Amino acid sequence: MEETISLQEIFDVLKKRLSLIVVMTIGVAIIAALVSFLLITPMYESNAQFIVNESTKSDQQLSQNDIRTNVELINTYKVIIESQAILDDVVTELNLDMTAAQLANKITVSSAENSQVVNIKAQDEDPSMATQIANTTMFVFQEKLPELMNVDNVHTLSEAIDKTTPISPNKKLNIAIGLVLGLMIGVGIAFLLEYLDTTIRTNDDITKHLEVPILGVISTIEKEDVVRKKPLKRGDGHV
Repeated sequence: MEETISLQEIFDVLKKRLSLIVVMTIGVAIIAALVSFLLITPMYESNAQFIVNESTKSDQQLSQNDIRTNVELINTYKVIIESQAILDDVVTELNLDMTAAQLANKITVSSAENSQVVNIKAQDEDPSMATQIANTTMFVFQEKLPELMNVDNVHTLSEAIDKTTPISPNKKLNIAIGLVLGLMIGVGIAFLLEYLDTTIRTNDDITKHLEVPILGVISTIEKEDVVRKKPLKRGDGHV
């Protein structure tokens, strides 16, 4: 026999286990807050930008072919920036206690589609170090590019500056996720406990779980319904 559950039964279960659900929701949210504020190290990001644009004389203008060539070169420049040839020099100049491969994990090079502007983003636990990594990587690349590709078409657009606001962790988002997760866990445990609870409490439970008819009901007697009588003493009454 297939069992169905009504909305009223669902509401009754939630009402019955409301305190458990509230405790779980608040508890998981508190854990998420503690992890976000105390355990996760804040990360800062700085962004340096350069533009790929061939130098021209005042009486010359860039053609569409020149711009297209510059845009196509950007993909090559991205690979060069993240290469050991550049990052080894950055590690040496900043005296970093890491390898070029480790430094590459802190750097992201990107550009918008069909754009001549390239972004070098650096992340670090220290906002000042993130700024130095971004700027130094850009400057080293500019210095070594003529030697590597025999071109000089990279110009600084904007240098990175220190950011006071970390990009991670997102504390508000983590707490919100904790609230939702705690609510889901609380509701799940509430229904699990209800499913595992086989105690017979009402007439409906007998019909539902045992599938037998009810033949009779024993009424309960409250204390106030009981009439107390004084016991008879010896000598009272007649034989």
